[in-house]
Amino acid sequence: MVKKFNKEAAAIDTNLLGTVKESSSQIWLAGLGAFAKAQEEGSKVFEALVKEGAGLQKKVRKFADAQVSDVQAEVTGKITEATSKAAGAWDRLETVFEERVGRAVSRLGVPSKADIATLTARVEELTKQVQKMNAGKTVAAKASPIKAVAKKANGMAADMSKLAAKSVKRTVAKAKTTARRVVN
Repeated sequence: MVKKFNKEAAAIDTNLLGTVKESSSQIWLAGLGAFAKAQEEGSKVFEALVKEGAGLQKKVRKFADAQVSDVQAEVTGKITEATSKAAGAWDRLETVFEERVGRAVSRLGVPSKADIATLTARVEELTKQVQKMNAGKTVAAKASPIKAVAKKANGMAADMSKLAAKSVKRTVAKAKTTARRVVN
């Protein structure tokens, strides 16, 4: 009986061993098939992901370009606005400066360009009248008093111009200081 039992056990072992071999072979082949399928599908999925990524990159680039354009337009507007404000401030500063220089020159008693032109015209007119009066007379070698007065007036005008220039320089320095404070 033991022999019979051993024969049956050996037959069962052989059947079991054959079944296990066949099952393991099928499992191995299924694994290889799954690997091949995954590899094939993986490359397709990879290509699809690359296409999607390229499309998304184009969309992002368009959006970024639009944002850059908007920001650039806004910055340009701000620069234009700041330039306009600075020009307006500069014009106001220039007007204030001209008024202050005019007042300073006026306080110093420096004649204006119009005053000098009027005086020059008057001196020329008086010179012509004196020449008419002296037309028949012999003039002494001495210079005429009108020329001496004109020469003296020109000297005084030069002195006044120097004084005015100094005053203007001081006023300009003050105006620059004020302008720096206003701009800063």
